[in-house]
Amino acid sequence: MDNTVNRQIYTVSGLTDKIKDMLEDEFPFVWIIGEIANCYIPASGHCYFDLKDESSQIKAIIFRRQAINLKFDLEDGLEVTGFGRISLYAPRGTYQIILEYIDPAGVGALRIAFEQLKRRLEEEELFDASHKSSLPKMPRTIGVVTSLSGAVIHDMVKVLFRRFENIHLIIAPAKVQGINAENEIAEAIEILNQQDQAEIIVLARGGGSLEDLMAFNSEIVARAIFASRIPIVSAVGHETDFTISDFTADFRAPTPSTAAEIIVPEKREINHKILKINYDMVKSIKHFITNKYKKLQSLTKSMKTPKHRIEELRLKIDHLTNQMTTYVFQSLQRGRHRASLENIRLNNVNPVIYIHKYKVVNDFIYKKILIIMRNYAKNTQYRLKRLEDTLVALNPMAILQRGYSITRTAGKGEQQIIMNSDLVDIDQHLEILLAKGLLRVKVQDKFNN
Repeated sequence: MDNTVNRQIYTVSGLTDKIKDMLEDEFPFVWIIGEIANCYIPASGHCYFDLKDESSQIKAIIFRRQAINLKFDLEDGLEVTGFGRISLYAPRGTYQIILEYIDPAGVGALRIAFEQLKRRLEEEELFDASHKSSLPKMPRTIGVVTSLSGAVIHDMVKVLFRRFENIHLIIAPAKVQGINAENEIAEAIEILNQQDQAEIIVLARGGGSLEDLMAFNSEIVARAIFASRIPIVSAVGHETDFTISDFTADFRAPTPSTAAEIIVPEKREINHKILKINYDMVKSIKHFITNKYKKLQSLTKSMKTPKHRIEELRLKIDHLTNQMTTYVFQSLQRGRHRASLENIRLNNVNPVIYIHKYKVVNDFIYKKILIIMRNYAKNTQYRLKRLEDTLVALNPMAILQRGYSITRTAGKGEQQIIMNSDLVDIDQHLEILLAKGLLRVKVQDKFNN
């Protein structure tokens, strides 16, 4: 039997469309809870991620128009609750959920946004203590950024003028909550920096919920505080409330009234300190003058009158004059005595006497030297004669004059005297040196005696 007639065959697209219709009809809108994984945001602004639990996962998407209204950043590991519709993506044959609403599970979106911004700014070192400025000890002009309609400004003015009525205030009004509040706060900080009159700026508002404090938890305000050249005190909320502004500011006060008490000293206390310093200074100067006066009196007692001092110096001059006269007289006496002794000694060593005596000695020595030189000359002539006779006797040319000759080897090199026939060879050329002349001969024969 052929069942082809009853068989229904779908194309891939047809089956996919039918499944898509069934899913969308069965699950038009659903609530879902899960953990974000593989979060990806391309240039289009759409958010793609997976929602998973212990055993399953599903593709999820939030289109750009919903994503821009989120008060927190989507990130992996964040557990969320979402509301959306089930759909099927035909090109891949995968089903997904298109979310219209999403919120962190168990924790509010504002708290998540607060923690995410705090972590990011902390990584950029906006909270680092090295960037914070010290507060002036006695500011003359204070800038206040707050709302004019709240009770905060009135409380601060009351505290400030109670502590120091001469203080100057520059109020830069701004919304402290609601739409565009963060922009107004940042603009107020920038205006106070441009005016460059305030020595310190206070950001002030009363307490409130996390939603009420959102302007002070914004990145715009945090960066405006960080960029401020004027030190900023953050006085936002009650003692238990912390905002991003508190972490970024140079100093954090738990309340606006506390900020006023911290930044402005009490005039009465300053006057008391001034009086105490003045009292201590006067006391110190009096003590100094007293000590110097006592020392002056002591020196005055130890000093002598100029007349008495002059008399002492005159006596000393007379004494020194007598000593000098005695010393000069004694020196002259000693000089005369030494001159007399030197005159006697000089006569004993009269050069005329010495010259005559040494002239006689010189004549005697001269005559003796002449005798010695004559004898030395004769002896020298005799030795020269003997040496001359010996030299003539030993002169080889004199021997040759008696008929002798000298035979030596011929050639340009070193010539050797022949004293033995064994030293020459047959046909060897020799030279015979005579008393007059030279003979060159050739050996024809040789004999040994």
